[in-house]
Amino acid sequence: HVQLVESGGGSVHTGGSLRLSCAAPGYTTCSYNMLWYREPPGKGREFVASFVHSSGSTEYADSVKGRFTVSQDNAKNTVYLQMNNVQPADTAMYYCLGCGKWGQGTQVTVS
Repeated sequence: HVQLVESGGGSVHTGGSLRLSCAAPGYTTCSYNMLWYREPPGKGREFVASFVHSSGSTEYADSVKGRFTVSQDNAKNTVYLQMNNVQPADTAMYYCLGCGKWGQGTQVTVS
């Protein structure tokens, strides 16, 4: 069955960068259409970014536009979320969603 594996979270200072990864080992098409969500402490899950392989299109939440970039590596069945100029408000558990499955989440803490 499909399993999404996330990595790349951690602690970073304000203004720093992180790159999150979401891999779908053995399931190429799962990386074709991938969404990123996050869940800040004490809040609900919110949309962050999306990637659609067929059109190459991306969408971003207003709060991350110009700072976050989503991209795909077909050969690795992996989608990335490059996070630049991170702010304390970006502190959250980050989840990827693909093939109807959620990743396990990876924590990002900005201070």
